Amino acid sequence: MAGSAHRAPLSDVQLRVRALESLLIEKGAVNRDALDAIIDHYENKVGPHIGARVVAKAWADPDFKARLLQDASGALAELGFTGIEGSHMVVVENTDKIHNLVVCTLCSCYPWPVLGLPPNWYKSTPYRAKAVRDPRGLLKEFGLELAEETEVRVWDSNAEIRYLVLPKRPDGTENMSEEELQEIITRDSMVGTGLVAFQQ
Repeated sequence: MAGSAHRAPLSDVQLRVRALESLLIEKGAVNRDALDAIIDHYENKVGPHIGARVVAKAWADPDFKARLLQDASGALAELGFTGIEGSHMVVVENTDKIHNLVVCTLCSCYPWPVLGLPPNWYKSTPYRAKAVRDPRGLLKEFGLELAEETEVRVWDSNAEIRYLVLPKRPDGTENMSEEELQEIITRDSMVGTGLVAFQQ
C-alpha cells in the first residue's frame, strides 16, 4: 500500500534512541536546538560528499592538486573544510604503480571533515589488524584485486595526522564537470578499499 513505509513500526534501536533523546531533553542535559544542529552538521556539512568535491577539484585543477598533495590542510582550508579531526591532513595519490590504503591501528582516527563518520568496518579489530598484516588479502575481501606489480602502501592515521586517498581518475571522464565527477567518487575509494568505477 502506498505510504505504508512511513507507518512502519520503529525498530527496537530506534525506539531506544527516541526514548533516550526525550529523557535527555526533559532532564535538561541536552538542548533540542543543539542536538538538531549536531545532526544537521553530520548529515549535511561533513561526509563523503565533501571528500568527493575535493577529489573532483583535484582531478579538474592541476594547481589545486599540487597544493593538495603538498599541503592538504592548507588546500582543504581554501575550500572552507577544517576541523579538529582534520587539522593535520595528508593526501596520498593512487597511481598506476601505487595503491594506498588508510587504517587506524590504535582506534578509529578518521578524516571527519571530509568523510564524515567512519563506517563500522573501519573501526573493527579485524580490519585494523589485516590492513597491516595482509593488505592485499583485505582488499580482496572488499572485491579489489590489484596487479602483483602494484605496490600497496598502508597509512596509519592517528590523533595528530589523518590520511585521505586521492583515487586514480578513471579513463573516459576527461569531459566530465566537477559536479559530474563528484557523483562517481565513493567513500571507499578515498579510504583505499575501492576504486572509482566509471562505465561510458
